[in-house]
Amino acid sequence: MAGRVYFDNAASTPLDPRVAEAMQPHLAGAFGNPSSLHCEGREARESVAFARRQVAGLLHAEPGEILFTGSGTESDNMALLGVIEALGRERNHVVTSAIEHPAILETCRFLERHRVEVTFLPVDGDGLVDPDDLIKAMRPTTRLVSVMAANNVVGTVQPIQELGTIAREHGVPFHTDAVQAAGKIPLDVRTQPIDLLSLSPHKLHGPKGVGALYLREGIPLAPLVHGGGQERGLRSATENVAGIAGLGRAAEIAAAGMADEAVRLVKLRDHLIESVTALIPNTYLIGHRYRRLPGHVCFGFSGLEGEAIKLLLALDSAGVAVSSGSACSAQHASEPSHVLQAMGYDPLRARGSLRVTLGRFNTEADVDRFLQALPEAIRTLRPVTSYPAMTTKGRI
Repeated sequence: MAGRVYFDNAASTPLDPRVAEAMQPHLAGAFGNPSSLHCEGREARESVAFARRQVAGLLHAEPGEILFTGSGTESDNMALLGVIEALGRERNHVVTSAIEHPAILETCRFLERHRVEVTFLPVDGDGLVDPDDLIKAMRPTTRLVSVMAANNVVGTVQPIQELGTIAREHGVPFHTDAVQAAGKIPLDVRTQPIDLLSLSPHKLHGPKGVGALYLREGIPLAPLVHGGGQERGLRSATENVAGIAGLGRAAEIAAAGMADEAVRLVKLRDHLIESVTALIPNTYLIGHRYRRLPGHVCFGFSGLEGEAIKLLLALDSAGVAVSSGSACSAQHASEPSHVLQAMGYDPLRARGSLRVTLGRFNTEADVDRFLQALPEAIRTLRPVTSYPAMTTKGRI
């Protein structure tokens, strides 16, 4: 909507015009099936191959290690279920964290119903996994470790290097859900011990309905979708050529501008944090102060946690779009966040966060407008608790 400030880029990002331009030929005249042998099919096949090279470039992978899927969620499911199915052992154990996206947590619960043991690692008050906890969790039956690169609710960036190294020392594949992190922080599978990685372009100004899975050569993976044998037989289905072209271009743009964009967003993010904590009494920052994604902020307002949805709607009426947490849990907005509870927040506080996430098209003027709208929105609310700003594990 014209004139609005969009600060919910962790949920989805506006399509970059350069990405739309790359997709346009496949939404109009270029309609061939990549599996066909004629000219139209060859053109489509080359577009898919080109996008595969672009995505590989973002991760410093080989093109043959990139598989296209229908979403980041599918990529997560493919990684967890595919590795366990491929191994086919009688006893299997998976390690993940307590703050993963539902795409991981629900898949792990599915595995538990099928006699796979799962360990959910705890996190500290900043949302960080302790590598020592992973060492303690490893077993002879451990087949996969999956820990997200950065959290979607609070923005905390995990110690992927250390966690992946531990998994590798035990001879266990390491998967990371990098849907929030890819294109925002450096990910290099040549130097980082990452064996599988999930990403989705609608978090980096690309299209929805498409995703990718990085699969290191030699890692076993069984297909979840059977059919015509596309994507090396690991994900059968006629390819979404327009979406894949958009994913490739979004990855290329993100890779080229990542360093400069991170500097710009960190400056805006830190200005936002400093200004809000100065403007609003009893504001507390949720997640690590510095080990967080460049444009990601999560606030709590002591005494107003029960009014989080009203605050969101008041800001929406003022022309500012923010979130009270993960977009994937919006239908359960009245329930405490599993992420905040795992970080030590009580159930009331765990309902009361305000997630503010900046993207490529946000400006300093947008931040200033938010800083004008927020105090006005807060003044309309009625405090419902008298809790102090500090939690047992969280901090201002």
